[in-house]
Amino acid sequence: MKLGHVIKNNKRVLSLKTEEGLFNLSGAAMLNSLPLPQTIDELIRSGKEGEKQLARVIAALETSKQSFFLHEEDVSFDSVVLNPEKILCVGLNYISHAEEADMAIPESPVLFSKFNNALTGHKQTIPLPKSAEKYDYEAELVIVIGKEARNVTEAEALSYVYGYSVGNDVSARDLQMKTGQWMLGKTLDGFAPIGPYLVTSDALDPTKLNIECKINGEVRQSSNTEQMIFNCATLISYISRYMTLKPGDVIFSGTPEGVILGYAPENQTWLQAGDEMEVTIENIGRLTNKLV
Repeated sequence: MKLGHVIKNNKRVLSLKTEEGLFNLSGAAMLNSLPLPQTIDELIRSGKEGEKQLARVIAALETSKQSFFLHEEDVSFDSVVLNPEKILCVGLNYISHAEEADMAIPESPVLFSKFNNALTGHKQTIPLPKSAEKYDYEAELVIVIGKEARNVTEAEALSYVYGYSVGNDVSARDLQMKTGQWMLGKTLDGFAPIGPYLVTSDALDPTKLNIECKINGEVRQSSNTEQMIFNCATLISYISRYMTLKPGDVIFSGTPEGVILGYAPENQTWLQAGDEMEVTIENIGRLTNKLV
């Protein structure tokens, strides 16, 4: 399934994306007097009962789909996860990206964090603060945890995933490199767009997905998740040794080569207001955001 948070008439609704189009699940639940979690976060945390409620609403939706059809061009989107306990990010997780950044190939995952203020959705604008100048993009596969994970093995790790989405680890490089800690340049307001949809884990193999980033229509990054140094299962297992992953937690799994930071200094033209970033991941979708 592809699930999303759509904003229609200033109201957030839970939506379902199918080959036939986009549909309002919250509206179908209300009209048929069926219980349904109102957000993907609530759905994930409600476990089996939430899955049953979702299945009943989808079954009801099938009988009158056109009543709940949404035109994507007429709606806006929120982040597919709204209030995770943790937003964890992985640095230098593609060899080619570590090399272009002139950093050592890591022997274990490099972790840093973002906070919820950085979350935003597909088609939302991202404000550039005056406190920085060197703005950059990072196309990334996003992992959303589905159940509590502590000390899980790599073999079982993917069974703890609820789904996957498209993310952009927007970065202010001058703030990132200001100290030995990267966080300041990573978690500015709106610097973690995720969307437009969350694809449930039963419908996707994360180990071999094409990933691409375009800036103003020009391809800047083009790779495949099979090039990761530490794949999704390894990341989940590794992180769970040190902290308990909770339902709804988010992991940005790292970016491939092609970011502005990797260009020779004389060729670095940093992002600026008016630029449009477009990140596409195979079988998930396209995430678009404009800088303002």
